[in-house]
Amino acid sequence: MTFRTKYQLTIHLPYLNAILQQHTGYRINRILISLPTEFMKIGVNTRFLLKNKMEGFGWYTYETMLRITQQHPEHEFIFFFDRPFDEKFIFSDNITPVIVHPPARHTILQKIWFDYSITRALKKYECDIFVSPDGYLSLRAELPQLAVIHDLNFEHNPQDVPKDVLKFFKKRFPLFAKKAARICTVSNFSKKDIMETYGISADKIDVTYNGVSPLYKVIEESKKQEIREKHTEGKPYIVFVGAIHKRKNVQRLIEAYKKLKKDEKIPHHLLLVGEPMWNSEAIELEPEMKEFIHFTGHVSINDLAEIMGSATCLAFVSYFEGFGIPLVEAMQSGVPILAGNKTSLPEIGGDAVLYCDPYSVESIQSQLHLLLSDEELRNSLIEKGLERAKDFSWDYTARDLWLAIGKIIDN
Repeated sequence: MTFRTKYQLTIHLPYLNAILQQHTGYRINRILISLPTEFMKIGVNTRFLLKNKMEGFGWYTYETMLRITQQHPEHEFIFFFDRPFDEKFIFSDNITPVIVHPPARHTILQKIWFDYSITRALKKYECDIFVSPDGYLSLRAELPQLAVIHDLNFEHNPQDVPKDVLKFFKKRFPLFAKKAARICTVSNFSKKDIMETYGISADKIDVTYNGVSPLYKVIEESKKQEIREKHTEGKPYIVFVGAIHKRKNVQRLIEAYKKLKKDEKIPHHLLLVGEPMWNSEAIELEPEMKEFIHFTGHVSINDLAEIMGSATCLAFVSYFEGFGIPLVEAMQSGVPILAGNKTSLPEIGGDAVLYCDPYSVESIQSQLHLLLSDEELRNSLIEKGLERAKDFSWDYTARDLWLAIGKIIDN
C-alpha cells in the first residue's frame, strides 16, 4: 500500500549537531518526528445515493460518509456514482465525484460495473482502498476492499428472490466475502451468519449497528391527529415500514389484521409504507378491505418520521432481518412495537419490544391485539424504547466503520 505525503521536511543532521554542540555541548544520533503527513485516496461505492429515492443502502452510505468525509479532511474520497448525482451528496471539499458507466441496476450490468468499470476507475484515480456499503466488490481489482454485507436472507430463503437475482447472489457473495480485506455488518446475528455460511474468520468482521435520524421524535397529539386525517381518514392506525418484500411478511400481517378487524372490531386502520421490491410482490386487496388498508408507496424521510410518530404501534413482523431500522425509528418516536422473534430483531429490540412468531398468523393477531388493548403494556414499551434508542446513532456507525477502515490502513 502506498502512502502519499502532503508535506516535505528536510533535516541536515550534521549541521544540526554542529549548532547543538556549539550552544549545549550535546549531540543527537537520530530524530523521531511525528507529523500528520500520511493521507490516502479512498474510493467509495455511492451508487445508492439517489435523490428522493433513498432506501436502506442509501441511508447507510449517506449517514456514514457524511460524517467520515467531514471528520477526516486529511484523506481524499472518490465517490463513484453510476448515474448523474445530486450536489447535496458532495459533503465536503475532499470529495471527488465520478460517474462510472453503465448504470448498475441489473445483474449483468452490475458485474460489468464492478469488475470492469470500477476496476479501471480505481486505477485511474489511484485509490488505495475501496469501500462498498452495499457489499458488492470488484473481483478483479487488486487493492484492499471493505464490504458492508447487511444480511444473507437469500441464502436461507431462496424462494424470496427472483431466480436470476438469486443465481447472481449465490455465486458472487461468497466470492465478495473471501475477497474483502475486511467485512462490516449490522448486527452480531449477521456476523455469526456470515462466519458460519461462508467460513469467514470472526477477526475479519466488524459490527457497525445502524443508526437513527434525529427527525424521529415524539409528536404532540394535535400533530398526530393531523397526520391521521391525511392518511387514514382520522382513524388511529398500525404502521408497517419497509420494502414490500416476501421476508417482510406483509401478507401474514394483512391476514392477521383482517382477522383482528373482524373478531375484535378494532377502529385502527393498517398503513403500509413502502414499495414492492420486485413487481411480482405487489399485493392485491379485497374490495372490502381497501377502506381500512392503505399503501403510501415511497415517502420522504420527513413524512416518514411524522407517519411513524403518529402511529398507535409499529408492526414489523419480518422473518429475516440483518438489523431492522424501523424498530429503532419507532423506539425513538415513542411508538410501541410488535416484531418477529427471529434473526436479529430480538438483538436490536431487547426488552423494549413485544414479539410474535412471524410464521403464525394467529400469533401475530393475538400479540397485536394484546398491544392495542393493554395501555399499561404500551406505556412500558414506550418508556423502555426511548431509553434503548439511545444505544443507536449514526455517529456510532460512522465511528465503527472508520475503525474498520483503519484496520486495513494499519495492515
